[in-house]
Amino acid sequence: MNGECLQNSPSAPRITLEQWRCLVAVVEEGGYAQAAERLYKSQSSVSYAVHKLETVLGVNAFALHGRKAVLTSAGDMLFRRAKQLLEDAASLEGAAHKASAGWETEIAIAVEVLFPTWLLLECLDQFGKESPQTRIEIYETVISGAPEALQRKQVDFAISPHIPMGFSGELLPNAIHIIPVAHPDHPLHQLGRELTLRDLRHHRHLVVRDTGPMRTSRTATVDVAQRWTVSNITTSLGATCRGYGFAWLPEEKILTELAEGSLKPLPLRGGNKKIAPMYLIFADGDTTGPGVQRLADIIRQRLRDLSGES
Repeated sequence: MNGECLQNSPSAPRITLEQWRCLVAVVEEGGYAQAAERLYKSQSSVSYAVHKLETVLGVNAFALHGRKAVLTSAGDMLFRRAKQLLEDAASLEGAAHKASAGWETEIAIAVEVLFPTWLLLECLDQFGKESPQTRIEIYETVISGAPEALQRKQVDFAISPHIPMGFSGELLPNAIHIIPVAHPDHPLHQLGRELTLRDLRHHRHLVVRDTGPMRTSRTATVDVAQRWTVSNITTSLGATCRGYGFAWLPEEKILTELAEGSLKPLPLRGGNKKIAPMYLIFADGDTTGPGVQRLADIIRQRLRDLSGES
């Protein structure tokens, strides 16, 4: 019986993770010397590891084109699969470390600036009382900043209106309302009628810059000739309150300014509110640690309480 099990079981891997790591480094760095420097190895050891991999598998990962080695089609397939294998191995090791160490010593999260700051801080304070030794790193992001932080594995989870490809998101209660506003003395308010997008195009638009490395123009809500692009929402709010232009701002963050009269909603034809749903997105749901799960639970419950859900 034991002989049958051994006969039918898959053979043990003949290629080590270190050999796969050498192959990936050679491709990504563009040569054996560069790969050796990245891996803190000798060039000969990297070359030997890749050559042994090719010999065992019976394939050529590289072919010479002139004096330059380039990936073969088989090599390209091996490279892509090897990258995934190394990522899975690192993820497994991380999960094992979390399981053995208990709650994480550090948690990183990306949060869209539209999300209520006071609510986030309340949740972090509650979590801090339960796990005072856990350090929290917060990335305040705009547009593509949170999705790209997830894709780069820079954070454990994100709260964002945008779900990146390859991830799944949980819709949170209480969507964010974004409204166009300007100082009461702004020329747009002096028109005394409903406004159109054409009206807005004649005035300065104040926008907050996309924090993602691959920035886009999606922060601009109106195509205008005059625009100031700033790095944080506080600057945009301050400039709007001083009458330097109009802006789309989250209603929850400007309640004081609206009540005091330093900001007034623009009467935009067709409605002046945009709805921004917020999603909770884990970087890796299969290996999420207990601390990350607990912080996410606190945020979920606080939002459910505010929305009246049980």
